[in-house]
Amino acid sequence: MDPKTAHARLYDKLDELENILGPLGKRFAAAGFELALVGGSVRDALLGRPMPDLDFTTDARPDDILTLISDWVDTHWDIGREFGTIGAIKSGVQIEITTYRAESYDPESRKPTVKFGTDLDADLIRRDFTIGAMAIRLPAMTFVDPFEGFTDLVEGVIRTPGTAVDSFSDDPLRMMRAARFTAQLGLDPVAEVEAAMRDMADRIAIISAERIQVELFKLMTGIDPAAGIDLLVRTDVADHVLPEVAGLRLETDEHHRHKDVYQHSLTVLRQAVELEEKYAAKQREAGLSSDDPNHLVVPDFAVRFAALMHDVGKPATRRFLPGGAVTFYHHDAVGAKLTAKRMKALRFDKDTTKAVGRLVELHLRFYGYGDAGWTDSAVRRYVTDAGPLLSRLHILTRADVTTRNKKKADRLAFAYDDLEHRIEKLSEQEELAAIRPDLDGRQIMAILDITPSPLVGKAYKHLLEERMEHGPLGPERAEAVLRQWWAENGPAEGNPAGAGPGDKGHGGRASDGEA
Repeated sequence: MDPKTAHARLYDKLDELENILGPLGKRFAAAGFELALVGGSVRDALLGRPMPDLDFTTDARPDDILTLISDWVDTHWDIGREFGTIGAIKSGVQIEITTYRAESYDPESRKPTVKFGTDLDADLIRRDFTIGAMAIRLPAMTFVDPFEGFTDLVEGVIRTPGTAVDSFSDDPLRMMRAARFTAQLGLDPVAEVEAAMRDMADRIAIISAERIQVELFKLMTGIDPAAGIDLLVRTDVADHVLPEVAGLRLETDEHHRHKDVYQHSLTVLRQAVELEEKYAAKQREAGLSSDDPNHLVVPDFAVRFAALMHDVGKPATRRFLPGGAVTFYHHDAVGAKLTAKRMKALRFDKDTTKAVGRLVELHLRFYGYGDAGWTDSAVRRYVTDAGPLLSRLHILTRADVTTRNKKKADRLAFAYDDLEHRIEKLSEQEELAAIRPDLDGRQIMAILDITPSPLVGKAYKHLLEERMEHGPLGPERAEAVLRQWWAENGPAEGNPAGAGPGDKGHGGRASDGEA
């Protein structure tokens, strides 16, 4: 990063925010208080990154802050008042103003014993990293950098204002933040920071799952999530927050393409990041609505996390065969369960957990397409099984090709190109994204003159299978198929209503897969 360019960006941004910074700084100064724009706001301005909100620090106490801003802001709240923070919105911009702090922490928890401070430098030294310990004093717009955070930002390093051990003792979540900044900003921790992370990795256990989840999400949606994950793994922090990923270092993949499955997984993650924008661009060209379930939002957490987790089922499914071969049969299904379990433990929402787990479960579905070929029915099932995750499955499947054998890579890429082409062609003929039987439940009941019962669901499922196998049937042919099915499966003498021959205990097969 060029220092002159960064400073120019900073003051250009300050000029843009003059309608907020100027009046706010003057209000505090007139009342005899200090005020400074601080932390991530200053760092992001130097980097030219978006500033979704503004953070300020002051020697004024919460009551004084409220008095000074209540008649000036559009709205305000005091949910963080106990910790010295007052929030507000002014001209559409969210701001938070916090009293200088000099708090200490219980070593067995993250809960601070709040002690307000009176000095800006003392407040800055308690912040996580030097790149977040810079400030702009208002209203004079004076740049304050007592711990050389600007130099660290230019040199691309992560360093703590005080000792790294003290910083991580105060708040172990800062170890996750170090990995997040590695992923988001392309920075590297200095040796002291990395050593402290390794020595104190088990301290992350006192942090709530919710707070870890927030940091992990930000890490995964950074410019280089693989770098952030690798920092967590090599410092053993991942042993506590993502043990399934850390465990992949012990596994050698079946093709010996990488020294371990862990490195393969990082490669898949990097390739998924590269493919995201390609597929998002295709969607834009096709005019896909942002309301469409298939719509990709770049960066896309679900596909990235699925790429990271797609092989976590391998340790539990590893089998050694005669001759030295290694197999991992059913690692897709096992991995999906492990992924869902980890995401639940980290308090991810149900929809995101379900989406990532489903992608992991489906990531092997494509293999074999190029060798055996698929019927139209198989293509329909692929699309239907993926549902709104189809574009993400495309990305994950392509990203999973990491072989160094160019001929094999080209063959797989050609086969997947062909599959996508077939999906497009079939989509032109029928609505693959929302395949339904040609008759709905009410029509089925009317045709068969029956009331709601398990037989309606079975008839519906049979028509859906026919639709998958043969494509759209049309109402007349669908009715004929339904009547034929009814003649073979409907109630008959000795066969009670609602029980078809496939039901256990009524003369048919006990269940699918049983003799």
